[in-house]
Amino acid sequence: MIQNLLDDLVDSGREIGIQVAAYVHGRLALEAHAGSADTATGWMVDQTTLFPSYSTGKGIAALVVAVLVDRGVLDYAAPVVEYWPEFGTHGKESITVGQVLTHRAGLASLPADLSVEQFSDAAAVTNWLAEQRPEWKPGTATGYHGWTYGHLVAEIVRRATDRAIDAVLDDIANPLGIADQLYFALPDGARAATLYDGNWSTILDYMPPAFHRVAPAAVAPTADFANRPEIRRLAVPAAATITARGAARLYAAAISGELLSPATLHEATTLRTDAIDRVLGGPIRKAHGFFLGGPGSPTGTNPTIFGHNGSGGSIAYADPEHGLALAVTHNRLAAGPQDSVARVVATARHELGLGDFVAVG
Repeated sequence: MIQNLLDDLVDSGREIGIQVAAYVHGRLALEAHAGSADTATGWMVDQTTLFPSYSTGKGIAALVVAVLVDRGVLDYAAPVVEYWPEFGTHGKESITVGQVLTHRAGLASLPADLSVEQFSDAAAVTNWLAEQRPEWKPGTATGYHGWTYGHLVAEIVRRATDRAIDAVLDDIANPLGIADQLYFALPDGARAATLYDGNWSTILDYMPPAFHRVAPAAVAPTADFANRPEIRRLAVPAAATITARGAARLYAAAISGELLSPATLHEATTLRTDAIDRVLGGPIRKAHGFFLGGPGSPTGTNPTIFGHNGSGGSIAYADPEHGLALAVTHNRLAAGPQDSVARVVATARHELGLGDFVAVG
């Protein structure tokens, strides 16, 4: 069923290359792939093909933080300055790790004239953020920190562990057998699928004005931007390069007890805010680095679902109620009627006998 759907989507041109994987109660229960990773070379997708997946990486980063919380290295309630003293300027002294993860720190925007070259100097952007004054009183509102989430989380992890977040992710992923399937910065010698624009660049043009302050024109999350070599090598975990199997396996380990205690899982995935998001313009149910299920959520209406979707349609999430972890990656970025990922999610769940709580788009 799911393989036929992926083949049909590729044959119709609605997808170019696509993967889906699902674990149920810790075991791989479904996996399929189809299409081309790069149309120019004829490189075909298989289960090991890496896809740049934009903000789906935020959920991967949130799981890294949750593991560090579980190990006592980080604390959601701790002020960021406890790990990163230089951050405590201009009213940011009380911002907590949890407020960063729930997009409530008030540090969402980047300079309007930011260039790709400037953005590619992640350390410089991080240091710039440490000197900024929050756009709103921290903790009083939420607004999607599209790119800055990655800079902030990466630096908090680096300060707490004295290691780059990719190295920490590798330590977590390696025992799960997926160390070569989850990256924030694509390492030398690794290759990833080429992204193509469906209607995503047009969708971005119609995003609310606040979104364009969060992702200025030069660093908008387009297919072409993600294809740039310097961006693929950038260790900013607002985005990630992943396989569907790798992402699903990580979420499966989170809900099976392999990675997190029940107490930490609860702390990481409990609703923290459902306020109107100042950047995206609507109410979004957020936990510590995850978007939660609910009305209008791409993961479905079940409120215990947690995960993250990315620009142009990728998604990875866990549904603890059903023991399900599911991910979809692809390389034709689209939204609205042109987006087929919600249909893939719905079909995968139906094939697994988990048809409830699915948002079909």
